[in-house]
Amino acid sequence: MTTQNTYMTTEELSERIKYDPRTIRQRLKDSVLIEGRHYIRPFGGRKILYIWEVIEADMLKGQEESFSIPMANGAECHG
Repeated sequence: MTTQNTYMTTEELSERIKYDPRTIRQRLKDSVLIEGRHYIRPFGGRKILYIWEVIEADMLKGQEESFSIPMANGAECHG
């Protein structure tokens, strides 16, 4: 049995997580959302498709972590 992923554009992800598409592109992509894990570039192109199930799991996992320090670049330091 294979798991089917839900692929979303930046705009679709924006609607789902209530972040502005610009924030996703400029602040979350490549700091919180990592290529190959949270998003792919199908066929080696420029278009980005986000993988909803992975993003959702990581967002919920973040609720379990009790201690993190926000950093200036948007990343977090977990101590």
